[in-house]
Amino acid sequence: MRKVLIILVALFAMAAFVSGVVAQEKKAEQPAPAAEKAKPVKAMRAFGTVSAYEAGKTITVKGKKEELTFDIAPEAKIKGEVKEGARVHVMYKKEGDKRIATSITVAAKKGKAAKKKATEEKKEEEKK
Repeated sequence: MRKVLIILVALFAMAAFVSGVVAQEKKAEQPAPAAEKAKPVKAMRAFGTVSAYEAGKTITVKGKKEELTFDIAPEAKIKGEVKEGARVHVMYKKEGDKRIATSITVAAKKGKAAKKKATEEKKEEEKK
């Protein structure tokens, strides 16, 4: 009777260890759910004055604190005439250590100079 009891305890102990190892193998085979999902790219923005511009390639914007350089994405939307000295609003994303501009919008001029330019343009259109 004692031998049978020892054999049963040994079988149960062995079954417990084997089932633990099998469970660990199954967990290792399944990919981690966090690794499957890619992080969504966060859109960021920058405001400032254009200090350098190479059409379709790069734009450098000087803000209040620092000067930022962006690569321009081929599908980037550009609104207005981008040139040095223009005030711009740049939407961009970061890929590694690079900033990729996805949208560039030239800010409208404010004040008396903008009104004067608008009236001059209207007069030129009327002449035509």
